[in-house]
Amino acid sequence: MKKLIILLITLFLTVACKNNENSKNNPAFEVVENDKTQRLDSVYTAHFIRNEFNGNILLAEKGKIIFQKSYGIANEETGEKLNIETAFELASVSKQFTAMGIVQLQKEGKLSYSDPISKYIPELKHYSDVTIKNLLTHTGGLPDYMSMMEDSWDKSKIATNKDVINAFAKASPEKQFEPNLKYSYSNTGYLVLGTIIERVSGKSFEDYLNEKIFSPLKMENTFVYRRRFQPKKVDNYAQGYIYSDSLKRNIVPDESPEDDYVVYLDGIVGDGMVNSTIIDLLKWDRALYDNQLVNEEDKKLIFSSYPTDSGVETSYGFGWMVRNDSLYGKRVIHTGRWAGYLTIIERHIDTDKTIIQLMNVENKITTSPAKFARKILYDQPIEKPFELPEEILKKYVGTYSWDGQESEITFEFGSLWDSGQFELRPISKTKFVVIGYRPQVTFTFNLDEVGSVKSYRVQQKENDIDKTYIREN
Repeated sequence: MKKLIILLITLFLTVACKNNENSKNNPAFEVVENDKTQRLDSVYTAHFIRNEFNGNILLAEKGKIIFQKSYGIANEETGEKLNIETAFELASVSKQFTAMGIVQLQKEGKLSYSDPISKYIPELKHYSDVTIKNLLTHTGGLPDYMSMMEDSWDKSKIATNKDVINAFAKASPEKQFEPNLKYSYSNTGYLVLGTIIERVSGKSFEDYLNEKIFSPLKMENTFVYRRRFQPKKVDNYAQGYIYSDSLKRNIVPDESPEDDYVVYLDGIVGDGMVNSTIIDLLKWDRALYDNQLVNEEDKKLIFSSYPTDSGVETSYGFGWMVRNDSLYGKRVIHTGRWAGYLTIIERHIDTDKTIIQLMNVENKITTSPAKFARKILYDQPIEKPFELPEEILKKYVGTYSWDGQESEITFEFGSLWDSGQFELRPISKTKFVVIGYRPQVTFTFNLDEVGSVKSYRVQQKENDIDKTYIREN
């Protein structure tokens, strides 16, 4: 174990040195280290060594980079390491570029936000009361295309936007709710917006974004990439990986039958498929402070939250989540998750701070340190998590049962897991919470008088769940 840790630290230092050289050779932005830089490096290094983070990170204040670094592998097959110019699939972070395309076409008088989508896509006449603005703000109520394609599409073929629209036209599935009645995040809506861009502009989605956004901003390493539908060689590219429980190693999603959707939906644009680098995304961030692409009135529309008809705020603008709080002020954010990639861009508009984080490995303990980066940016303390030594954790491992149902508590990646799916985080010597579950779920292990584990009690008070599982071995 000690040798493994030394090896990981050596690997990290090698990668870090290479990244520092790259940052000095990139004249696009000024790099100004300050007292936050070391704290950030310590947090990300710790996550990398624990196998919780593999990716690129950039933080800036008023456009000046205070921290940028790469941690880990870009391609396990070739052994290529990440560097700050490595391109990643952005997943749903792509939606902000789709929204910008719509805003630009509106400025040119080629469409209106209040236009029904059927004006540009007659095949969707069944949804004639759904407007472009509804799609921008996720208030259109269109059914989920991924679920529909999973049920009806020939998985031996790769679907395109046209295929999805034809499937909707043929089946005419009912809306989930009437337009603007409520907010429901919709990949379908942004697929349709991508098609509207193509039909109104007369250009492919890729060509439009290149001509109207990426080229003007000199985002030279940003592009639309559908690697299975339209394969091409891309240098310095981060391959996305997921962890296989059965194989006990990272795999590309194409190797997993459960994730075959990443293959047969690879031809879709609008809701994803933009690829970029941390440096190019900082160029994009800076352009959103000036009027190079749009004016102040447009930006007010893009970065506003829109209420539903009942007055409930959606906290979503045009391709951006909108947040306001007393410490950070107004923030606009978007995250993405697809085929092993986990991405985030977070812009603090009131204080001009930027967080860009791109990850390409998703395993059972993958963690986004962005929440810690945010605290460091504002000189906030980071609470140290409660930890238990490995020997205590391992004594809880075993098979437990309740009412004929079995549950297996296992020890993997330095943590306890329930049935190999839910990670348990200790909050005391015997009490744990399930990570990522809301309302909170707790596991409390019960010991006998000699300290042997005899059972555990799982509770979720909000839903009246209270069960005690008895240990069998």
